[in-house]
Amino acid sequence: MTTFVQTLVDTIALGSLYALTALGYTLVYGVLRFINFAHSDIFTVGAWVSFSLASSLGWAATGSPFFAMPVVLLLAMAICAALGILIELLAYRPLRRAPRLNVLITAIGVSLFLQNVGQLDWAFGTQGQPMAPLIEDRSLFTLAGVNIRLVDVVVVVLAGLLMLGLERLVYGTKVGRAMRAVSFDERVASLMGINVNRIVSITFGIGSALAAAGGLLFVLKYGNIKQPADTTWVLLGLRAFVAAVVGGIGNVRGAVAGALLIAFVEQFGAAYLSANMRDLFVFVVLIAVLLFKPSGLFGKAVVEKV
Repeated sequence: MTTFVQTLVDTIALGSLYALTALGYTLVYGVLRFINFAHSDIFTVGAWVSFSLASSLGWAATGSPFFAMPVVLLLAMAICAALGILIELLAYRPLRRAPRLNVLITAIGVSLFLQNVGQLDWAFGTQGQPMAPLIEDRSLFTLAGVNIRLVDVVVVVLAGLLMLGLERLVYGTKVGRAMRAVSFDERVASLMGINVNRIVSITFGIGSALAAAGGLLFVLKYGNIKQPADTTWVLLGLRAFVAAVVGGIGNVRGAVAGALLIAFVEQFGAAYLSANMRDLFVFVVLIAVLLFKPSGLFGKAVVEKV
């Protein structure tokens, strides 16, 4: 029973990380109907920016971590939001009316570009870099044999606040209504006076900011930065993408639910079956969902007239 509850706690923390990245995929798809395959690399950039800010400013667990964390978080989110907007402006906007294959190839090209830039000496380099923890990795308390770590609590709380903020933005603000209008019908939204280009840029900015937050929480939890082409980043991006698809890509709440489900399958599969097969379990779930409910658990089937 203790193992079950401990694994459940770890699942919630890991699911929170996946959710922040999955939300970026689902936001962009919801508005533009294409997959931004460079999104996982924005997550990587967010991790590197967080690492660089924390290192250059000398923040560590012995300093003032609960002051340092919000500052690093906000700066990393702002920098990655600007990067996301720039990518949309330079790489994707000129192809807005182009065939989907052109956009897909461009997204892969942007991803490879970011990976190779990240391997320069002034960025990640070709080796992993240890990060001095922003908060002390210690047990907060133990309940019935279940270890609750401070890092996991911080990760879940910060991720939860960001997801609640996004929920409020999408469903309770004028910008959110405009995003949903563009998602429903871009041309009609434009005729109603909505600046489509502005809304698309905002969407990319928000998605990239959430990926940056996920990157910071990743280095908080795991404490190291690997070079961008490392399979760790590739698999993290794939799992977040799988979470978005399983939940119903384009559906904000579905992305969160899908992330928790994927984390559940991964953690419990590793704990009770085989740690070496955790990725197999994740992709088995993806295949099953695509076979029996292609639109995702919370997605709606779309019928197109041809």
